[in-house]
Amino acid sequence: MKLPVIRHLQKNNDQEKLENTLEVLESFCDHRSVTDEEMDVIGELISNICGALEVQKMIGEGMAEKDAANSFMQKVLSSIDK
Repeated sequence: MKLPVIRHLQKNNDQEKLENTLEVLESFCDHRSVTDEEMDVIGELISNICGALEVQKMIGEGMAEKDAANSFMQKVLSSIDK
C-alpha cells in the first residue's frame, strides 16, 4: 500500500469508478491463467483502491483529507503489528 497512490486515486476518481475497477480486477484474478506475479500486482492495485475508498468514506463523514489519510495508514500499521 502506498499512501501517495491512495491519495491520487481518492482525489481523481469517484466511488463508482473505483468500485467498478475493483470488480474488473477481481474478475481478472478468477481466470486460471493468471500468474503469481500478476496476482501480486493485482493485489497491490486492489489494496490501494480499497484504501482510496476508505479515505473517501472518512472524508465524506467530515474528516479532513490529511487526517483521513493519516488515520487510514495508522489503521493499516496497527493491524500489521498485531
